[in-house]
Amino acid sequence: MYFTENRISWVYVQSLAERVDLGLIIFDATLTIQHWNAFMTLHSGKALSDAQGRFFDEIFPEAALNLEQLIKKEQATLADSQQMPLIRLKTKNGEQERLAFLQSTFFFPFNAPDGTPHYGLILQDPNTIYETKDQFEAALKALRHKQDEQTQLLRKLEAANNQLLQSEKLAAIGQLAAGVAHEINNPIGYVFSNLKTLGGYVHDLLKIIDAVDSASTLDDIRQLKKSLEYEYIRSDVEAVISESEDGIDRVKRIIGALKDFSHIEEEEFRPANLHRGIDTTLNVVNNELKYKAGVVKEYGNLPEVECIPSQINQVIMNLLVNSAHAIEQFGRITLRSGHEKEWVWLEIEDTGKGIEPKLLNRIFEPFFTTKPVGKGTGLGLALSYSIIQKHHGRIEVFSEVGQGTRFRVWLPVQQPIEASK
Repeated sequence: MYFTENRISWVYVQSLAERVDLGLIIFDATLTIQHWNAFMTLHSGKALSDAQGRFFDEIFPEAALNLEQLIKKEQATLADSQQMPLIRLKTKNGEQERLAFLQSTFFFPFNAPDGTPHYGLILQDPNTIYETKDQFEAALKALRHKQDEQTQLLRKLEAANNQLLQSEKLAAIGQLAAGVAHEINNPIGYVFSNLKTLGGYVHDLLKIIDAVDSASTLDDIRQLKKSLEYEYIRSDVEAVISESEDGIDRVKRIIGALKDFSHIEEEEFRPANLHRGIDTTLNVVNNELKYKAGVVKEYGNLPEVECIPSQINQVIMNLLVNSAHAIEQFGRITLRSGHEKEWVWLEIEDTGKGIEPKLLNRIFEPFFTTKPVGKGTGLGLALSYSIIQKHHGRIEVFSEVGQGTRFRVWLPVQQPIEASK
C-alpha cells in the first residue's frame, strides 16, 4: 500500500493519524523511528523526541516483532504476533491504571511526498478489541430482541389486517343486506301466495273426492266438478307448483351463494373454479346491479387456481359494487377472463363516469373514497389490493373520464411453495 502525493495529502495522513484510536509508528528506509502519533505518546509514556532516529527494538526491547522479515514480503502484511504482546504499556481507564498489550495490526510500505521509501506500523490493544466484541455481541443481542419484537408486531398487524378484512366483508354484506333480503323476499312472496292458492285448490278437490261416496248419480259428480272449475284447477296446479319450485330454487341459490361467498374462517389456499366464484358473487350483488347495468360475461378457459376463494370473491364483489356505483344512469358491466402461461386474469369493465387521472394513484389508499359520505368506507379497494398481494398477484386499472373504468386482476395459477403452506 503506497501513499503518494497525488493520491492522498501527506498532511491529511498525518492529521488522520492523530485522530484514530490506534497506535501509528512511521519508519524510514533504515527502520529508524521518524514519527508516531499522539496515541503512542499518551499510552507509552515516552516522548516522540526521545524515540526519533532510534531503532524500534531500542525503544521497545520487549517487542516480539522482526520488521526486517516483514520488509522481505514486499507487500502490506498483517503481522503475526502469535498472541504475544509487542509493547507493554500502562494505560489509564478512568482513575485506574492497567497494563495494555499492543499487538501489530498492519505493517505497510509507502512513499513520502519527497519520494523516499517509508514504512508504517499500526498497533492496537487486544483488550479494546475484546471490549468492542462484547459491545458488538450485546448490540447483536439487542438487535435480535428488536427483531423478535418486530416479528411479533408484524404478526399482530397481520391478525389486525385479517380482522379488518372480515369486518369489511361483513360491512359490505351489511350494505347489500337490503338487496339480498329483497332478492329472497320476492320468491318467498309468490311461493307464499301460491301456497294459499294451492290450499284452496286442495279444499275443492277434497269436496269432489268426498262427493264420490255420497253422490247418487255420476251426473251429480260431473256437475260438482264443473261448478268447482275442476279443469282449470287441474291445469293451474301444475303451473303453481312449478312456479313455487322455481321460487324455492331461487332462494336456495341465494343462500348457497351467501354460504360460498362468506366462509369467514377460510384461510387455506386451495384449487378453485374462479368462474363459479364470480357467478356466486353475482348472485349476492344481483339486486345492486340489476337496476344499474346489464351484465355481460366473456369468460375464457381457465384452469383451477390456487387461492383463498372467499377472499377472491370479496375482491370481485368490491369491484362489481364500485362499477355499479360509477354508473349514473343504466349501463353495462362486462366480465372477462383469460389464461396466459402461469397466470390467469379476471377483468371487470364498466361504462361509468371513470376516474380522474390525478386520483388513479390514490384509489388503493385506505379510507380514500370519491363516494359521498355514507356511501363507502374507503376500504374496499385497499383491502382488495392487500388480498391480491397476499396471493402474489397484481391489480391493473385503466380509466377514462366519461367512458368508464376497467380493472384487471392477475393471479398465479400456483402459489409459491412458502405461501401455500
